[in-house]
Amino acid sequence: MHNIQIQLLFDNIPGVPGTRPLWGFATLIEYGPADARQRLLFDTGSNGRVLLANMAALGVAPTGIDWLFLSHQHWDHIGGLDSILELNPQIQCVLHQGFSKHLIGDLLDLGIRNLIVDENPLEFAPGLYSTGLLASEPAEHALVLETSSGPAVISGCAHPGMSALVAKANAVLPTAARWAIGGFHLMYADAVAIAQEIQTLRDLGITDVLATHCTGEAGIAAFVQAFDEHAHPGGAGAQLQL
Repeated sequence: MHNIQIQLLFDNIPGVPGTRPLWGFATLIEYGPADARQRLLFDTGSNGRVLLANMAALGVAPTGIDWLFLSHQHWDHIGGLDSILELNPQIQCVLHQGFSKHLIGDLLDLGIRNLIVDENPLEFAPGLYSTGLLASEPAEHALVLETSSGPAVISGCAHPGMSALVAKANAVLPTAARWAIGGFHLMYADAVAIAQEIQTLRDLGITDVLATHCTGEAGIAAFVQAFDEHAHPGGAGAQLQL
């Protein structure tokens, strides 16, 4: 597997100068050989204008994106959908069966290519997987990447629990996931629940985290304390090389 670059584009955690924090999450994944790089946009934040402005500030062109992976249907993850589709109608979308049939139907009517995932894990491109949807409110799936430094699981909000998403990924991967990235949905959790989630992720094989968005200040601080230099900061513009 070639090196993968992950760059956050939209986050409510303040990021690099020139980007605007706003509630929501989106990140860009670049993968593949140097002469045939592919780009995948994971979620679209809550506001298309802010997403496009952050992308411009970070030098990311929406027309150069091949895939759009949507984790779940909450407003803070699909708010920039129209803005991306208007500029890149050829993009291939990956959704799951928990999305509104009206939304899926509208995308089809617009001529947008869609791949609809059920509850079963699916490798939709070489080294890129959906966990398959997990039951939660709302239903959600996560993106799984095979990288040269071990598999990575990227979540939007982890409504089913990040550990549940990682466990489902581990069931189909040849090696356990090492990275957990995205929103961990711990902003309403107490210290005991946060500590339990951290221990469960460690037991599942997670060694590196980037916990942001809906993880909450207490959750982010707990991950920094537990993982030390292996807890990576969020915010638009934050990058990881895997």
